[in-house]
Amino acid sequence: MKTSLTLAFVFIFSIHSLAQNWQDTTKLIGEIFSRYQPGHPGCQLAISRHGKIIYSRAWGLSDLEHSTPLSTSSIIEAGSVSKQFTAAAILLLQSAGKLSLNDDVRKYLPELPDYGKIITLKDMIHHTSGLKDWGSLMAFSDWPRGTKIYSNEDVLRIIIRQKSLNHNPGEEFLYSNTNYVLLAIIVQRVSGQSLAEFTSLKIFRPLQMNSTQWRNDIRRVVPGRAIAYSKEGDLYFTDMPYENVYGNGGLLTTAEDLLKWNDYYTHANLDGPGFLKEQLDTIPLNNGQPNNYAAGLRLVNIKGFNAIVHDGATAAYRSILEYYPELDLGIAWLANTSEFDGKDDGLDALRSLLLGEKTPAKENKVAVISKGKSSGSEMPAKNIVLNKEALQVYEGNYRSSEVESSLEIVLTGTTIKIKRIKGDIFTLQPVSDQEFKIENSRIKVVFEKNADGKVLQLKFSSPKVRNVCFEKT
Repeated sequence: MKTSLTLAFVFIFSIHSLAQNWQDTTKLIGEIFSRYQPGHPGCQLAISRHGKIIYSRAWGLSDLEHSTPLSTSSIIEAGSVSKQFTAAAILLLQSAGKLSLNDDVRKYLPELPDYGKIITLKDMIHHTSGLKDWGSLMAFSDWPRGTKIYSNEDVLRIIIRQKSLNHNPGEEFLYSNTNYVLLAIIVQRVSGQSLAEFTSLKIFRPLQMNSTQWRNDIRRVVPGRAIAYSKEGDLYFTDMPYENVYGNGGLLTTAEDLLKWNDYYTHANLDGPGFLKEQLDTIPLNNGQPNNYAAGLRLVNIKGFNAIVHDGATAAYRSILEYYPELDLGIAWLANTSEFDGKDDGLDALRSLLLGEKTPAKENKVAVISKGKSSGSEMPAKNIVLNKEALQVYEGNYRSSEVESSLEIVLTGTTIKIKRIKGDIFTLQPVSDQEFKIENSRIKVVFEKNADGKVLQLKFSSPKVRNVCFEKT
């Protein structure tokens, strides 16, 4: 465990008058994060003010099997906090005249289908493209994410097979990791360098982010990397991202390195003031409604303060990076455990301690950054009952060219179930005569018939993908 303090910062921020001095405040921070107990997975926390790191500490273990302490130099995966670096690479290429955010994505990825609507790089950066989330797509396949080592090229092949978009470009905000994987591929095609090489040359080295790299080859040994753990009951289990997909996530870093980046770009040191404006620019939806998602960053209000934030979650790694322009205050937090999902991870108490409450204001919940807008797949509260005769028509085998997978619909009594090739079985609850939901999930299944009542296909929809088609064979 390591603690680093700056004596010059002897009191908490002037905008929030606290009785305690900075020494008392650091004690309170330690108490807040004492939930990360010795002998358990832990977290890193770093805080900066005016570009100087004033607090840096780690709790818990990096490796449970070897009882290795987690330190401030341990390498932890940053999840979707990574997106801002991919977006920055695209903006640097635009600044160099190599591309434009207004370009059609098919200029660089001509393999993508023509959906009859132009998808721009700007749509992708702001999550308004309508491109389906690749991980959510593969959840409907025979090889879900985590069961196979996927790469960025695999993601492109998956998206090429999609016959439709979730929505028209610019129509709504719907978070999709596909956007940033494809942006990573575009960086490579335009620059001639992989995203890992490009960002190392243009960002990591100039900023002396010496502990930062990408997880673009899971075979590579990364000295000092913390193992990620999920928890079931009283037991911890290794839960690592075994894939080579990156750009949407996959940044390996430390909390201190993230604050170097925070300070650099927020003070317009990366390619000048115009570049910062592009990073923080937000584009309204087609209907004029605001979209507060900028270039891999979200602009929100927290406890009355404007904030630039993003959170992340990959396997059991968790992360958050926040910057408060009015206070010139940065917070970076990385954890190698998911055990506090849906529980108190200490971050809200930290914000209350450092920020107080400036003024009553409408507050954005940081924890829901990656949820996106409603997918249209929410279920009515009540189910209906269908008789055996009404359900028999759905029995049979179905095949999807979009996710290259098969399934069988079987009838058991008065219940129909999905049976997958590997033996997994899912119960369908009827919502109407043709619409069902998978039990204990947010997944909708709609059967489509022709005029004669013959079942032609079924379509799955979940929060990040809509209308994944399986045709009846």
